Amino acid sequence: MSASRPVTQTVATRAPWLENGGQDGDRRGFDGTKVWVFDLDNTLYPSACNLFAEVDQRMGEFIARLLDVPMEHARYLQKRYYHHYGTTLTGLIKLHRIDPFEFLEFVHDIDLAPLEPAPELARVLETLPGRRIIFTNGSRVHAERVAGKLGVLHLMEDICDIAACEFIAKPSPDAFKRMTDRHGVKAGEAAMFEDMPQNLEAPHTLGMTTVLVHSDYMDHPAQAQMRKWRALPEHIHHATDDLQGFLAGVKKSAGE
Repeated sequence: MSASRPVTQTVATRAPWLENGGQDGDRRGFDGTKVWVFDLDNTLYPSACNLFAEVDQRMGEFIARLLDVPMEHARYLQKRYYHHYGTTLTGLIKLHRIDPFEFLEFVHDIDLAPLEPAPELARVLETLPGRRIIFTNGSRVHAERVAGKLGVLHLMEDICDIAACEFIAKPSPDAFKRMTDRHGVKAGEAAMFEDMPQNLEAPHTLGMTTVLVHSDYMDHPAQAQMRKWRALPEHIHHATDDLQGFLAGVKKSAGE
C-alpha cells in the first residue's frame, strides 16, 4: 500500500494543512493497522449535525443546578473546567466531588433526531481489516445510542468509555494506557481517529497512527490554534474532514 496521506477534498475552501498534508518526515500508512480506534462525538458523526451542542448545553444546566448559579456563570465554569482539566467532568469530580454517573446520565439525555443513519459509513467500516473500538470521554450508554442510530454499533468490538478508564479522561496518557491494556491493543498496530488535536498527542507517543477528523465545532483553545496551522503538527499523521471518504481511500489504497 502507498504510504501517502489520503486527504479528502469535499469543500471548496479548506485549511492549508488539509490540502497539503502534514510533516514530510513521517508519512505513516495503515499497512500494519489491526485495530481501528474511534472517538465518538464529532468524529464518528459529522459535527455539522450539531448533536454535541445538546450535550454541551446540558453540562451547563447541570452545573447551574449543582452550584445554584446563573446559567451564564455555569457556562463559564464549564468551559474553565474543560480547558484546564481536559473534561468538564474531571473538573467537577476534582473540585466538587460529584457522582460522575449522575452527571453522565443527565448530560447524555439528548434528542438524537439531528443524527442521520450512515449506511455508507457502516459499509466502509465493515471492510476495514481487524478490530474496531469506540474510545470516548462520554458514557457507554451515550455511545451505544449514537452508534446505534448511525447503524455502526454492531461493527464495534467494544466501547471503552470514561467509566471503563476509571474516570481518567483523554487527553491524559493514562487514559490511553488504560484503553490499550483493557483491550489488548498494541499501539504500533493501532490507528486513532479524533477531532481534538490534543487528544492525539498521547497515542502518537505510544506509537499509534493518528488521524485528525476536522470538526467545525470550536469550543477549545486548541481548536482555535488549528486555524493558524499551515501544516499538520508532528503528532498528527493524517487529517480529513470526511471520515467516510478517508476510510474508503485507505481501503482502496490497501487493495492496490
